[in-house]
Amino acid sequence: MKIVLTDAQTVVDTIVSADILKEFGEVTQYGLLAYEDVAKAIENADIVVCNKTLLNEYSMRLAKNLKYIGLFATGYNNIDTDYCRKIGVTVCNAGSYSTNAVAQHTFALILEHFNNTAMYDKYVHDGRWKRSPTFSPFVYPLNELYGKTFGIVGMGAIGQAVAKIADAFGMNVIFYNRSEKNIPYGRQTDFETLLKESDIISVHCPLNPQSENMFNEVSFAKMKQGALFVNTARGGVMSEQALFNALESGHLGGACIDTLKVEPMEENCILMQAKNCIMTPHIAWAPVETRQRLMGIVADNIRNFLNGTPTNVVN
Repeated sequence: MKIVLTDAQTVVDTIVSADILKEFGEVTQYGLLAYEDVAKAIENADIVVCNKTLLNEYSMRLAKNLKYIGLFATGYNNIDTDYCRKIGVTVCNAGSYSTNAVAQHTFALILEHFNNTAMYDKYVHDGRWKRSPTFSPFVYPLNELYGKTFGIVGMGAIGQAVAKIADAFGMNVIFYNRSEKNIPYGRQTDFETLLKESDIISVHCPLNPQSENMFNEVSFAKMKQGALFVNTARGGVMSEQALFNALESGHLGGACIDTLKVEPMEENCILMQAKNCIMTPHIAWAPVETRQRLMGIVADNIRNFLNGTPTNVVN
């Protein structure tokens, strides 16, 4: 089998390799192909494995041997699944590999907002503690999570993992989900109630027509004065301009953002100028152990496909 990785550098590094895929055939890795170069690169491929490469009728037009597309991701909006179905190409994603990693990063962001750890570390390394008149200088605010109302949008595997952590902190967990869920760590409510009652709102729903821009001028205005907005899901669920306005006005107390609509970040991204906005570059899913687990799932998907029992099929 000829296997082509079109954007290997989005997963592979000096620690995590794609060598496990060599059991299935000849592996060719491209770091990050430009869209216009994809068609030629996969021309002779039997299998394509990608993360965010756009695969549609144009970029697959030369791939006459293609039988299978594997994703280094849960989301598959970059794949034209209807066209793949039409030409007999099976598409499989990698679900649930990053649940614990994203939940961990969600709270890393939240704790940074409430504990100001990086700022206190800088305070110490700048030599300011040495000159402090007290042993505990309260130069940056510190707040407890205990007793705060934690609102979760999307109660899938990640949302449930986040709810469990919030419960361990002694928080009052409420959640909004399109279907009814019976979760021991939280109370289901409607979206309007969640906006009104939450001290923190964390988004963990997929991006689709129903969730696109669900956090906009109207929804941010309905949130509590001083509330914290957290997005480790997809950038498209929020209006970046609306979030900027809510932060600048002081209505929101802060935001913690790991994803944007356009990634890598655009030069003129409005959130670069926003107050009280902590941002990380879409790395919630990316711990070493998580990427190793992902590579194993991708390999299992290929193995199952070749054995005639495909798993995690999305088309």
